Amino acid sequence: MAPTDSGSGDRLDLARHIRAHDMVVWGQASAEPRTLTELLLAQRGRIGPLRCFVGIPAESALTLETSDGLDVHSYCGSGTNAALQAAGRLDVVPVHYSTLPRMLSAGPLRADVVLVQVSPPDERGRHSLGLADDYFSAALDTARVVIAEINDQVPYTYGARTIGADEWTAAIHTSRTPGRMPAGRITEQIRAAAKQVAGLIQDGATLQFGIGALPDAVLTELHDRRDLGIHSGILNDSAMRLIEDGVVTGERKTIDRGVAVAGLLAGSERLFRFAHRNPRLLLRNTAYTHAPEVLAASHQLVAVNSAIEVDLTGQVNAETAAGRYVGAVGGAVDFLRGASRSPGGLPIVALPSTAAGRSRIVARLSGPTSTPRSEPLIVVTEHGVADLRGLPVSARIERMLAVADPAHRADLEAAAAPPLAA
Repeated sequence: MAPTDSGSGDRLDLARHIRAHDMVVWGQASAEPRTLTELLLAQRGRIGPLRCFVGIPAESALTLETSDGLDVHSYCGSGTNAALQAAGRLDVVPVHYSTLPRMLSAGPLRADVVLVQVSPPDERGRHSLGLADDYFSAALDTARVVIAEINDQVPYTYGARTIGADEWTAAIHTSRTPGRMPAGRITEQIRAAAKQVAGLIQDGATLQFGIGALPDAVLTELHDRRDLGIHSGILNDSAMRLIEDGVVTGERKTIDRGVAVAGLLAGSERLFRFAHRNPRLLLRNTAYTHAPEVLAASHQLVAVNSAIEVDLTGQVNAETAAGRYVGAVGGAVDFLRGASRSPGGLPIVALPSTAAGRSRIVARLSGPTSTPRSEPLIVVTEHGVADLRGLPVSARIERMLAVADPAHRADLEAAAAPPLAA
């Protein structure tokens, strides 16, 4: 593709490139090209009805007020996506994260248009994808239109993908702080559960962690470890501090030794500065970060993912709470399976045992089964560790009762009678 437009955002007429009913895809979280998405939303009335695929929001331009006239799809209900879904403005696609690159490159969700935020060019004229080379970047090769936002506050990061001016249809130049993603609030209950998880993590382990206060709290408990590695879908400020403090060195990794690997950076301006031309950090696309063979070959891969509720037999709901879609299937199963096949790996689902006085260890899930009980799991709460791997249902129930809140154990035990225990 040769560029047909360039300049500042206020002079770019998106209607020249985007057609009614196109599927438009852009980077998630800190990688959202917000000047372009703001333009898209401002000009949507002239373009006509559009379909969009979005990920995790972080100071996103897409809100309840700006989403009319759009048919929005997402794999997750995080942040402001939850309000969009509750209002009927967002349709959830419940899929494993590892399948997203293929879905956005072919089939009913194939991207017609990709909006991408990139760094200034290097000495060869190549632009880094900056803050994410995850699921959306596969669509750069198949979309009819690619529009770039060249943001001089986006770091140049190392990894698999760069892009040049011959690969986009149009481009604009901006200077603005990428969307920030603050850490969740860590309560004493969350910290207690995180300490239980941290007690399982040995020197030299390779870490994967999901989004949320509990995985973040786990990272804050690891500053006395040595030679940890990172291979994760996301890298945040807490992980950055472990690298800065010499806790994460990657020296014992079997793949990508000496570097931290992630698909997405999500955090503060300090994280963005840390990532700029940092050889200790590689951003790779989802086809690599979530690849079964890569995960299985990783040394002591410890996957730490959160959940909304877990039942007494080990089924996990990570999608809905009180009837609202607030989470995702996401990459949890991809990483839990990888960790279970990794030599010395640990497939962990961690959660506080209660929320608002209600038990999050339940007899029966109130929502969908995001991770089935057929997956090997270790469930952790502030009350302990329930290693369910290889256990029959009756033994699973016994171990899950032990990590439930004591105030709820009698009711849960009564509910665990047949047919649940069958």
